Amino acid sequence: MSMLKEFRAFAVKGNVVDLAVGVIIGGAFGKIVESMVQDIIMPIVGKIFGGLDFANYYIPLNGQASGMALAEAKKAGAVFAYGNFLTILINFLILAFIIFQMVRMINKARDIASKPEAEAAAKPVTPPEDIVLLREIRDALKK
Repeated sequence: MSMLKEFRAFAVKGNVVDLAVGVIIGGAFGKIVESMVQDIIMPIVGKIFGGLDFANYYIPLNGQASGMALAEAKKAGAVFAYGNFLTILINFLILAFIIFQMVRMINKARDIASKPEAEAAAKPVTPPEDIVLLREIRDALKK
């Protein structure tokens, strides 16, 4: 029974919940970027290079005909599917760039939030004028 309590305490910690939300949002965001790459970017790239579906670009390795779709060519034998790889690579680069920009924005927001505290800690504290006068009187009496 203590293991169940321990698991419940672990599952409701703030970090675990934050991680779960991040994974769900990241998965949904990944699907959006994947759709953008496959449905918008790669057709344009494919059109530039003479075809309509860049993901179906491959080099047959078992002598099968090169006019087949990638799925059919894979069934017929080994293929070097460079178009599919490039599509996934572009998808990754876009996701990595967007995540990098998000981390930069979060770090800037943290810096801005902590800047007033850092400035307050860095400024020398000047004592009030009456304290300064009392110190001068004390120092004069010591002499």
